[in-house]
Amino acid sequence: MLSVHLDAGVVEVRHAPQPDRQSDREGRFALIRLLTGGICNTDLELQRGYYGFSGTPGHEFVGEVVAADSANLIGKRVVGEINLACGGCSWCARGLGRHCPQRTVLGIVRHPGAFAEFLTLPERNLHVVPDGIALEAAVFVEPLAAACEILDQIALTAGAEVAVLGDGKLGLLIAQVLQAHRCRVHQFGKHADKLRISAARGVGTELIGGSLPEAAFPYVVDATGSPAGLRAAVTMVEPRGTVILKSTMHG
Repeated sequence: MLSVHLDAGVVEVRHAPQPDRQSDREGRFALIRLLTGGICNTDLELQRGYYGFSGTPGHEFVGEVVAADSANLIGKRVVGEINLACGGCSWCARGLGRHCPQRTVLGIVRHPGAFAEFLTLPERNLHVVPDGIALEAAVFVEPLAAACEILDQIALTAGAEVAVLGDGKLGLLIAQVLQAHRCRVHQFGKHADKLRISAARGVGTELIGGSLPEAAFPYVVDATGSPAGLRAAVTMVEPRGTVILKSTMHG
């Protein structure tokens, strides 16, 4: 099969063996044919040296299940949770498999990613895509889940004032998710064309020119993908406020 390979910053297409359906203590893996994939900023950071990665990247995908023990998955379009937890440690027992110290991560940590003709994931990690959702929309499920995770981590009530720093792909999704949650969202970015996407959903937007407001928001989300983002978020948050970090960067 064809597969993307990344090593030492060099990206190339290679021929690779089709992956086998392995098993772990939690169950069998499915074999999935890639239909479409999304390039995340994390993939770009891997190219820059994040994790010292070598192998097949890619974790945003929609695929078709071609082999699985669960008959109801065969032929279905699926997206997948990217963390493969061990299932046996104290973190997993607390329902925190995404932080399992033994976990592997699709296309990031010791598990070949989605930028290949075929990939594997545990059947328990798969979610069937409804027929009415187009591939071009379904490929955003994984980053959209990363945006929605904020609502699992923090009790944000309707009307809460939140600043979102950054207007990249994840920043745009976060702003729209929080706006749909009826927060009062203020998004700061450097690209007027990108900010218009959020503004069309009712998000208050502001082009970053000079200085940012100081101690002005109870919640600040850093989705800049830059080392300066954390410093800016700390400057903008109120005393005893909350900074939510959603950036991934080599530095």
